[in-house]
Amino acid sequence: MRKHLALGVAVVASAALLAACSGTPSSSDGDASPTAGTGGGGPELVIWSDAERAEAIKNAAASFEADSGATVTVVQKNFEDLRADFLAQVPTGEGPDITVGAHDWLGELVESGVVDTIDLGDRAADFEQVTLDAFTYDGQLYALPYAQEAVALIQNTALVGSTAPTTWDEMIRMATDAGFAERPFILYTNGAEGDMYTSYAFQTSFGAPVFVQDESGSYTSEVGLGGDAGLAYAQWIHDNGKAGTGYFTDTIDYDISNELFATGQSPFIVQGPWTIPTFRDAGVDVLVSPIPSAGGQTASPFVGVQGFYLSAQSKNALLANEFLASYVASDEAQQALYEADPRIPALTAVAESVADDPVIAGFLASAQNGVPMPNIPEMGAVWDFWNPAQIALINGEDPAATWTTMVANIESAIAD
Repeated sequence: MRKHLALGVAVVASAALLAACSGTPSSSDGDASPTAGTGGGGPELVIWSDAERAEAIKNAAASFEADSGATVTVVQKNFEDLRADFLAQVPTGEGPDITVGAHDWLGELVESGVVDTIDLGDRAADFEQVTLDAFTYDGQLYALPYAQEAVALIQNTALVGSTAPTTWDEMIRMATDAGFAERPFILYTNGAEGDMYTSYAFQTSFGAPVFVQDESGSYTSEVGLGGDAGLAYAQWIHDNGKAGTGYFTDTIDYDISNELFATGQSPFIVQGPWTIPTFRDAGVDVLVSPIPSAGGQTASPFVGVQGFYLSAQSKNALLANEFLASYVASDEAQQALYEADPRIPALTAVAESVADDPVIAGFLASAQNGVPMPNIPEMGAVWDFWNPAQIALINGEDPAATWTTMVANIESAIAD
């Protein structure tokens, strides 16, 4: 990993100052206070991580420890436990200095007062903008992004060739010409539960975001689903459901959607990178590309982002920020994180370096069109109305009434 003399001096100075201020720490295990002692008198950073990323973090920490004289302790936890444990322990002064986490935790973490802002300096310009937006709340950046993922259009090239469609109509025409008039496209709906997450890019192509973003990229609580754009999208779902073309049904759960595509019963599906091994194991030659527009505007899928949060109670916050901004944000550390957990890197140079794989390149291109899934607490009020509305429209319910009622219910739930 690259080392810069000026940075090393700054980190050592920060470490010395923080060590002097914090007194002599006592010995402890990794789950205890973030100022737990190292035995060498220097400060300690405690980082919570799941097993997949722990080794890559330790490798970045080795250079940091050599430069700063600090100790980095990586505590492995189940990813499913990180959020709840962080929320529970930080207010008590316990917990880590840094934790791995997902961007859609951000609203709850900020509102609970358990995370602090971070400063990436000039390095921020080297990250994919959508990954920075994902960790931005009220105009402030709260985490270092390292990985992103989004759904994309996946097509079976043996059935429809290797030209990617750019519009919905073009895609349907390609499938119909290839003999798939009855099932030209597979819309995953999680069965009768509904799944607007996977189909969100089609909605944004009509100009109807779930929430409005401000100029900083932060989500506001203003619902963007209403108006003519939202109604046009609702009509489109209805027109492709049982009352129209019949392309959309409420019977397509995860296993069924994968089986239909893997066995060549339809040439197109929108899904994520996690399905690619299934399709490859079935011998399908896939092309991955951005999602085609149904409404005339860019089809922007949700992008999920993983990153590193800084605890609001860290007694070594300056040191922790240095570690994230100058070590974990390095090309080498970001590459190591990718190799440990192969999701599209958030750092542009590393993302482009791994995009020689055409499948990764396709998902990256889709993500570059995307928007972060809302990180505000209000998003919790959306799903219970949004997903059922999709199913109602597919099953032939009146589009204007269904969509208008859904928007009103969401706005009422947020107001409460």
